[in-house]
Order: sequence, then structure tokens, then C-alpha cells
Amino acid sequence: MSRVAKKPIALPKGVEFDIQSDTVSVKGPKGALSTARPEGVEVKIEDGSAVLSPADPSRIAITGTLRAILANMVQGVSQGFERKLELVGVGYRASMQGKDLNLSLGFSHPVVFSAPEGVSIATPSQTEIVVSGADKQAVGQAAAKIRGFRPPEPYKGKGVKYADETIIRKEAKKA
Repeated sequence: MSRVAKKPIALPKGVEFDIQSDTVSVKGPKGALSTARPEGVEVKIEDGSAVLSPADPSRIAITGTLRAILANMVQGVSQGFERKLELVGVGYRASMQGKDLNLSLGFSHPVVFSAPEGVSIATPSQTEIVVSGADKQAVGQAAAKIRGFRPPEPYKGKGVKYADETIIRKEAKKA
């Protein structure tokens, strides 16, 4: 059996874990999330932790995948997720206008990004963006879309980059 699927999911205090016939719901202080429960995967709560097991041996892979998704959901509703982005470049700025993120990225027009449901965006400074929320996939997708407006280029390093990202620089062409 998958090593990931064997590991139990610890349920912190304040997190409710609800198992239905076809869905699994997790509710906590940061929000509520739910996902579909595939056939052939059993989910049980034992000693304050959730344990997954495949009903038949051919469902081992999906059991490990579901365990990772449920662990991310538990962490999301209890602690939350966040991605930090940085703007590198002269004149590159970010500001919030209500729920919309207004970006000046060197284009002839400002780029406006609306935060999806369940994701909050903050700008601590003009060159920093913090994307946070309970759903790991939604937070990562929103951060990737913002980065996609102007990905960092390898010659000067200008663009929108993740805070922990290292841009591998190229040497300019020599005459």
C-alpha cells in the first residue's frame, strides 16, 4: 500500500471532519472545504485522526492522493495558506482597489485582477503581494495567474516573481 495513504491525518482542535457517502467536508476557523470521495476508499476517524484505507487493492493510488488532499484541507481550515509575490522592475507597482488588484507592469494599460472566491489579496508595500486563503489549490492558482501577467525574464530579472523564487540569470550577447 502507498506510504502516503498509511499515514493518519491529525485533526487539530476546532476542526470538524464530516464524512458523507460521496463527499468529505472539513470545517474550521478559517473556513469550510469539501471534496468528492472516490469509490473504493474508506475514510474513518480513530483517536482524533482520520485514517484512509482502500476497499480493494487496485485503489491504492487514489487513496494516497485523497489523503494528501484531505491533509491540505485540514491545514487550510486551521492555519491557511499564503503565497508571497514580489514585483521587480522600475515603475512596477501593485495596489488594491476594493477587492481588485491593480498592477502597473510596464504595459500601456494597468492590469486589473479580481480575487477569486475564498482568496484574499493584500499589498503590504507597492512591490509586494500576499495571496492567502484556506484552499491551497485556489491560492496557488491565483498567485500563478498574477505571476503570468509578467513572468520574470532571465536577462535583467524584471517581472513578477515568487518571494522564494531564484531567477537564473543569463549573460547578455557579446558583440
